[in-house]
Amino acid sequence: MTSPAAGAPRIPDVFDPRGYAQGLPHSAYRLLRDRHPVAWQEEHEVLGWPAGPGFWAVTRHADVVRVLKDARTFSSYLGATQIRDPAPADLPFIRRMMLNQDPPFHGRLRRLVGRAFTRGRIDRFETAVRDRARGLLTAALDDARAGSGVVDLVTTVTDDYALLNLADVLGVPPGERGLLLDWTRRVIGYQDPDESGPPASGPDGRPADPRSPAMLQDMFAFARELAAHKRRHPGDDVLTVLATDRELATLELEMFFFLLTIAGNDTVRSAAPGGLLALARHPDAYRALRTGAVATSSCVEELLRWHPPVLSFRRTAACDTELGGRPIRAGDKVVVFHGSANYDERVFAAPHRLDLARTPNPHVSFGDGPHVCLGAHLARLQLRVLYEETRELLPVLELAAPPRYLVSNFIHGLKSLELRLRPADGDHLPG
Repeated sequence: MTSPAAGAPRIPDVFDPRGYAQGLPHSAYRLLRDRHPVAWQEEHEVLGWPAGPGFWAVTRHADVVRVLKDARTFSSYLGATQIRDPAPADLPFIRRMMLNQDPPFHGRLRRLVGRAFTRGRIDRFETAVRDRARGLLTAALDDARAGSGVVDLVTTVTDDYALLNLADVLGVPPGERGLLLDWTRRVIGYQDPDESGPPASGPDGRPADPRSPAMLQDMFAFARELAAHKRRHPGDDVLTVLATDRELATLELEMFFFLLTIAGNDTVRSAAPGGLLALARHPDAYRALRTGAVATSSCVEELLRWHPPVLSFRRTAACDTELGGRPIRAGDKVVVFHGSANYDERVFAAPHRLDLARTPNPHVSFGDGPHVCLGAHLARLQLRVLYEETRELLPVLELAAPPRYLVSNFIHGLKSLELRLRPADGDHLPG
């Protein structure tokens, strides 16, 4: 593995999950982009998790895009896509997931699941998605009227919105839908005690990896049972298509269910409150959205740029190469930072200005290259509808308390977003 030369300049730590507890570390990102665009990061022990070998942090937009597009040089398969190395015994299992494969094998799985994620099938969900957004926002207003006027939109709106929409798309029965959120919190929020709870311990006394096969058996058992049910009782949903696809092996279906449950839920679960927070902090921009001065389509893209749901993804160098002027050796971990790339002054004019009409807007919030997010169309639809319904029902978004961010170097999530709500009819709420 490559390590920095003796006497190398000190660079900011963008590995520590606690560094994201106040949002994106813009000062650190800016310094890295300007002076150390491909910088070695120590992977120190933190939050009970053991130290690792270190990695290269990639922070400029052009370099991030190059890494994401060049799967031959920067592999998803060799070491999977999370910063931390999986246990060697778990790696073969983790490599079964489409996210952790390289072309051409990745292309086969993407083609199979793409049969389920057709634009037509997703577009048919829009009416239900709109009704759900309107219902959740109206209920939040009712709660505000009955109480102090302050509502946490994460717990009252966006968590349920993302979860229930995904459950509809997958075809998960209503009584089982809470499991999706429990699994998401376990896998995505494992670095945050508020989300994960007390960590389970492995045989060595260290925290057990929530992505390991041993920790996911309940999810896979549920996937098998639900797939069997869909074969007997097919519906117009994604899991029916996957369960009845003769080309898809049972193990592949289980991994798809894992990927769709976790990534499909948390993309919108993180992006939606992040977008609402940005609008609350920029009342002029929100006014422009409400008056129709900016289109919701460009609004969605700018809010995704502003608050990318995913902070980082890892690749592994398949051969010796060069990136950003630094020699990268075969086997080195290379980690791209989406939040930094989305604010790169070399690509985005005035990146710290929220411009809902920004175009073009080549953000990398959904990735790039062969692994660009398969569910991006569904996520954009949900976000567009949520913002459209919000502008109709809530003329003012007023922060009532600082937001609480997820402790994570992977997901840019919000645990709490307390807003003082005022309804469209102008009634004054308590407080």
